[in-house]
Amino acid sequence: MPELPDVEGFRRVLAEHAVGEPVRAVEVLDEQVLHGVDADGLRAAVSGHRFAEPQRHGKWLLAPVGDTGQTVLLHFGMTGALLWEDADEPRHRHDRVIFDFDGGQLRYRDMRKLTGLRLARDERERAELLADLGPDALTVSRAEFADRLGGLRRRLKSALTDQSVVAGLGNLLADEILWQARLNPHRSTASLSRADLMSLHGRMRTVLRESVKAGRLPTRPSWLTGRRDEPSGSCPRCGTTLWHGRVDGRGTVWCPHCQPE
Repeated sequence: MPELPDVEGFRRVLAEHAVGEPVRAVEVLDEQVLHGVDADGLRAAVSGHRFAEPQRHGKWLLAPVGDTGQTVLLHFGMTGALLWEDADEPRHRHDRVIFDFDGGQLRYRDMRKLTGLRLARDERERAELLADLGPDALTVSRAEFADRLGGLRRRLKSALTDQSVVAGLGNLLADEILWQARLNPHRSTASLSRADLMSLHGRMRTVLRESVKAGRLPTRPSWLTGRRDEPSGSCPRCGTTLWHGRVDGRGTVWCPHCQPE
C-alpha cells in the first residue's frame, strides 16, 4: 500500500522526467480512475502544457499544470503507482492513464482502482479537495503534532492512521513508528504524556526520513518491518515473539514486551 515515502518517490519520478516538458497527449485507458473530470476534460486541461514542480501532501501527489492555475491531483489507494516508461514499452494491463512526452511516458498504474486522478481548476478547488487532510506527517511541527494527538481520545494506532489527524501514515508506517517509540498501538491518546508525544514525533520523523531515502518503508532486520511478516517473527530489539492482532479493523503487529499496555 503506497504511503508517504512511496508517494514522495512518485513525486521524484514526475519531477525528474516530466517537469518542464510539454505533454504531447493524454491517453485515458480507464475512465473509472477519473473523478470530477472526464477524459476529454483531462486532455483539454493538460495536453500542450508543462507540469510545474510537483508537491506532495501526505499520500496525495499534486502536479500543477504550468501557469494555468490548474492542478492534477493523484492518489494511489492500495495498489497505485506512477512510473516512467519508454514509449515502446508494452502497456501493462493495469495502466489507466498515460501522459505522453517526447522522451517517454508517465504512466498511472493501479490494479484495484480505489482512488485515482482529480483535476482542480483553481486554488479554491485544490484547497477544497485537500481540506479534510491534517498536516503532512514529514513536516508537521512537534507542537502541532502534540496538540492534535493530545486533544483526542482514541486508540493510538487509529489516530496515527487517520488522515485528518496527520496525513501520510498507513498501516506499516504506524506499526514501525510505534515500535520504535515503544508505545502500544492499543493505548489511548489521552494517556500519553508530553514526553511520550515528543518521543513519538521524533521516531516518526526518523522513520519517515529513512523511508523517503529508500523510496519505501525499508525491511531492515533491525526494524519491525524486517520481522513482521514472519509467521513466528521475534522482536529485533528483545527477541520476544511478536503479537499480531487488529486495532479498529487494521492488522497490527507489536512487541508485548517493548510495547506494554
